[in-house]
Amino acid sequence: MHVHPVTLLGTYVRLEPLSLDHLDQLCELGLDPELWRLTTLTLRTREDMKAYVDTALREQATGSTLPFTTISLASERVVGSTRFGNIDCENRRVEIGWTWVGVPFHRTPVNTEAKFLMLQHAFETLGCIRVEFKTDSINERSRNALLRIGAKEEGTLRNHMIVHDGRFRHSVYFSIIESEWPEVKAKLEAKLKNSPS
Repeated sequence: MHVHPVTLLGTYVRLEPLSLDHLDQLCELGLDPELWRLTTLTLRTREDMKAYVDTALREQATGSTLPFTTISLASERVVGSTRFGNIDCENRRVEIGWTWVGVPFHRTPVNTEAKFLMLQHAFETLGCIRVEFKTDSINERSRNALLRIGAKEEGTLRNHMIVHDGRFRHSVYFSIIESEWPEVKAKLEAKLKNSPS
């Protein structure tokens, strides 16, 4: 497995390597408190977003993450961010997460296609045998979205994290494995084909 920065191009979005050049546009949509309500951190200021990007880039330099900026092809504007994390080349697995999409782009094909592009890259280019996801047990929207893309729920890690307000978070894990990818891919392709622009 050779993981390095890459641009992934779809019909609705382009995922390109995250950089500080994206900072101003990330702030335009990414400082909405609603986006961070059920996450382990909260971003309220430009300095918070810069620290978020700096951390992602530092982790990329160590080989543990590969962060992307999500760009709408219709507007050529930044609409969110996502990344591969917990990269384990020896065991050929990655996690997809740290994902946020600006509220105006919720319930659009943006997040579905971003996940599709990343899953395709993970299984067909990187040769992964497992892609995993985790979310807060109380985040029903995220849990349902993962089930809709074809991920299987595996279980809950109790008191897994402490979120920004001090609450103990239980994390629900999901995965897609190599043998499931062809069926998941076909369903996602059909879903995207029938999506309104």
